[in-house]
Amino acid sequence: MSKFIPDYNNILDAARNIKPKRMPLYEHIISDRFMEKALNVEFADLLNGNKDDKREYFRIYCNFFKDMGYDTVSFERCIGPVMPGSGALGEHKPGVIKTFDDFKKYPWEEIPRYFFEKYSVDFELLEEQMPEGMKAIGGPGNGVFECVQDIVSYTGLAYISVDDPELYEALFRKVGEMMYAIWDEFLRKFGHIYAVSRFGDDLGYKTATLISPEDIKTKIIPQYARIIELVHSFNKPFLLHSCGCIFDIMDDLINIAKIDAKHSNEDAIAPFSAWVEKYGDVIGNFGGVDTDILCQKSEQEIKEYVKNVINQAIDHKGFALGSGNSIPDYVPVEGYLAMIETAREARGESI
Repeated sequence: MSKFIPDYNNILDAARNIKPKRMPLYEHIISDRFMEKALNVEFADLLNGNKDDKREYFRIYCNFFKDMGYDTVSFERCIGPVMPGSGALGEHKPGVIKTFDDFKKYPWEEIPRYFFEKYSVDFELLEEQMPEGMKAIGGPGNGVFECVQDIVSYTGLAYISVDDPELYEALFRKVGEMMYAIWDEFLRKFGHIYAVSRFGDDLGYKTATLISPEDIKTKIIPQYARIIELVHSFNKPFLLHSCGCIFDIMDDLINIAKIDAKHSNEDAIAPFSAWVEKYGDVIGNFGGVDTDILCQKSEQEIKEYVKNVINQAIDHKGFALGSGNSIPDYVPVEGYLAMIETAREARGESI
């Protein structure tokens, strides 16, 4: 059995759809409250303390990924919370933009400054505490659709699409411009910390996309394309996390937006093998293990499930194993560890 030594090039290769030397592990998010349970150490509240407290937070946070066998540290800071009046998406607040007048008065140009004032210290401490051989995967979180919803609301966006098509189109364009400015500054300041750039933008639910495929193709994907072209100019691959049944737009995501890899899968939509079979020749596919399996099944059932996922995907070039969504605090530690142990045993590692 070999000893694990992290090497971010494994994730870098998988994201570029190149067969890595070792099957990498990947998670979109691991809750720090979950980490506390797994480690039996309380540290999440250190993030609210002084700089030394935050430094200790990042030391524990980064080393969790190393100790569990990851080659990269998943870390993002979301744009939505720094957008004035946001909260319509996650907190069900009323949207702050309802008319074109609201749109014109909104402080779009200030949001990049708000983002870096709030989060620069976090990115600096992430770099300081990064274990040897590792880099991060992530960046400015939230995608175009999520940012629009956060200041308009999903219902409000539906009304605007009918009542004011000009505003509807302007929202996506302006959010894309705002995000581009943030990504440009982020890549110049902190891009060296990251192996792979990523944001999450949930575009679908179990049976279809959340808005029409045509609207996604004409209003959202062009904004993705600009940001991803910028990411590529810094010689980094781009991973899209998007939940839901998005098969109707995958060709455009691959051929127009130019995503390099995709994450998020749920068995109720399609087994991971379907994603790998459809797209494994052209992009990396990350995930594989439905999060519900980690919550509901016994350790032995999880191990058999994980072995099956690995067997179905391992011969494809760009594959990284992990949950199909994320590891929130309610996932049983035993279920998560059953997945990790099975994967590391498949890699021939001592645990």
